[in-house]
Parts: sequence; C-alpha cells; structure tokens
Amino acid sequence: MKKADDDLRPEYKRSDFSKLERGKFQGEVAEGTGVALLEPAIAKAFPTSAAVNDALRALLALTDETARILAPTKRAARKKSTA
Repeated sequence: MKKADDDLRPEYKRSDFSKLERGKFQGEVAEGTGVALLEPAIAKAFPTSAAVNDALRALLALTDETARILAPTKRAARKKSTA
C-alpha cells in the first residue's frame, strides 16, 4: 500500500497545504453566480452552463415577446374606462 505522501508530485510538500484558507473566495464566487441543481435528464439535454444559459435567455425573450402580444393596448384600456 502506498503512503499518502507518494500521491503528491515531487515539487509539492504536504506542509505547504496547511497554510491554505478553505473557502477563501467563496463569497466572491457566490455573489456572481446562482447555482441550480438539474435533474439527470435535464443535465443530459444541457451539458454545459452555456447551454443552460442560452436556453433560459431564449425562454425569457419568448416570454417578453408573448407578454407584449397579449398585453391590452392603450386604446382598448381607454374604451373600457369610458364605457
């Protein structure tokens, strides 16, 4: 059985790792990102972050477009208020 020290490359020393701070940049990373867990079937369809983002952007654009089409016009709103 190998010793744990044998797993490291020769240029690394285990003592170097004791000085590291765990989660040092966690706050900065969390500010700029939102993490969502995907179901396996969804993850298969969207294998990368870019694929997920592209699909969500397209959905938002479609939602905006549909909302404009379905929104009552100003003219229709005036007719209702005067009637």
